[in-house]
Amino acid sequence: MSLQWLFFGVSMKTLAVKSLHNWLLTLGWSLLGWLVAGALLEPVIAQTSSTLRSLPETPDRGWFTNEILNQIDAYTMGNSSLPYGMTADPMAQVTSVSQFSDVQPTDWAYQALKSLVEKYGCVAGYPSGTFLGERSISRYEFAAGLNACLDRITERIATAGVDLASRDDLTTLQRLQEEFLAELATLRNRTDELEVRTAALEAQQFSTTTKLFGQAIIGVQGRSNNTINLAGFRFEDTNTNINLISNVQLSLFTQFSPRSILQVGLVAGNGDVGNPVLTNDVRLSYDSDTNGTVQISDLTYRHLIGDNLALVAGVEGVNMVNVFRGANRIESAGRGPISRFAQRNPILNIGNGRAGLGFDWQISDSLSLQGVYSVSQPASPGGGGLFGARDNETVLGAQFNWAPIDTVDIALNYINAYSPFGRLGTAVGDDQVALSQSADLRSPINTNAVGGTISWSVSPQFTVGGWAGFTTSTLTGLSGSVETLNWMAFLNFPDLFGRGNVGGIYVGQPPKIIGSSLPAGRNIPDFVSNGGAGAPGGQPGTTTHVEAFYRWQVTDNISITPGVVVVFTPRHNPANSDTIVIGAVRTTFNF
Repeated sequence: MSLQWLFFGVSMKTLAVKSLHNWLLTLGWSLLGWLVAGALLEPVIAQTSSTLRSLPETPDRGWFTNEILNQIDAYTMGNSSLPYGMTADPMAQVTSVSQFSDVQPTDWAYQALKSLVEKYGCVAGYPSGTFLGERSISRYEFAAGLNACLDRITERIATAGVDLASRDDLTTLQRLQEEFLAELATLRNRTDELEVRTAALEAQQFSTTTKLFGQAIIGVQGRSNNTINLAGFRFEDTNTNINLISNVQLSLFTQFSPRSILQVGLVAGNGDVGNPVLTNDVRLSYDSDTNGTVQISDLTYRHLIGDNLALVAGVEGVNMVNVFRGANRIESAGRGPISRFAQRNPILNIGNGRAGLGFDWQISDSLSLQGVYSVSQPASPGGGGLFGARDNETVLGAQFNWAPIDTVDIALNYINAYSPFGRLGTAVGDDQVALSQSADLRSPINTNAVGGTISWSVSPQFTVGGWAGFTTSTLTGLSGSVETLNWMAFLNFPDLFGRGNVGGIYVGQPPKIIGSSLPAGRNIPDFVSNGGAGAPGGQPGTTTHVEAFYRWQVTDNISITPGVVVVFTPRHNPANSDTIVIGAVRTTFNF
């Protein structure tokens, strides 16, 4: 994947004559492919298009649903409603008729076309290098082409200072102008109408520089009855009823220059999957409850330096997930797997980062490097700040990406983090890795993590991949360490049973403490799983996560994703013999 910042010529139909006088007489039914009103509409279209296209691209076209914009799009995007010959990517002006692959010297209009190309220079072709001389045109298209040729001949007469046509030719030109006077006037009227609509667009649009898009998720989910063994006590899961979760995200991109963008993100959510203290193995990708309040999820400024280096800085939304590139191309809370664990390698969530600095450097076509420094409490002058403090979690992370071939993506990660609360911040599996022995619940740890993700598109309809992540943490000023390991293997099936659909099968192990040699009383596995006093040792069992989902792309902007998640041996504790089965149906609206 290359670094990109999501940041319109004329063609004619065959001409059947051997001299300028003759081809002008028959021009009406042999011109094809001229841009309708090319000489009249292009300046207005180009100006309007420049304003609209300068904004960064998004996965959807919700901002362009206004009727006026749709009509402008019809002229600028080369869609099926365009008159024949209009194209948003025309072939450069040809200088020889031999440049057309579908025109042969034996063609009946070859000499006429050759004269137009080489003498008058008013013929162009299609990007494929063809002329398409067997298509029909309307009188309006003919009038537009005629007008453009007249302008070209007038221009050459003025610049060359010589007669390029005889008196008979000029008489013919005048007669053709008079014959098509009504059509030319109609074209000018249409141009005036377009100018009025463009003015209305400029006056009524949301912003000349800001583009708004969003995503709304509605999920229906429930899980099987189960009990969880926690610290020697047995707890019944009371959050198994089928419920609704909603999550809405809005993003505004404001472009200050072709190389700089301000991104503002807003999020609001209602509903969750219940108390994660019992087990966070049941958390879902769209489970983000704000009690209906609107919160700022992103406030970042991004700037492109040269063609290969992008910088990002912000007070919200600067973290590894937002700066690093995802090797699994379908990872998304609204369009990817159902569970939170299956979204990405959990080590990329370490640190709970909010504010900081990041970069994305495209080293070559196949190599890139991203880096980020982020803190969790940037606004707090006491326990937080930008450079770490008593209550501040900090993270420094780097990701190296390699795409040896177009179908393979490899991402390698290194992370260094600090947490005063003895936690990693992954929000899945063994997140808390050290117990506190103080009233303020502090357990300051330093963590180093390494991991990698690989994804191979074996074919356009089949992708295989996986990831692994390892962490090692130490308590500040104390001996010992604690290590965790997680892994995932996945199969993706793009375009399964229809274009835009995706199926997926994911099997893995959430983060598990595989070893803990912290001082007595500080080790999580013994206390949580065995009900002990926190003696050294790893988790006594292993949780296995199995997930299957199918995303049905109902329309370009609506998808429905049913899925099932099965969690064996929750909390890495064999005492938890109840297998948890989660069923969910997620509906996603993109606009």
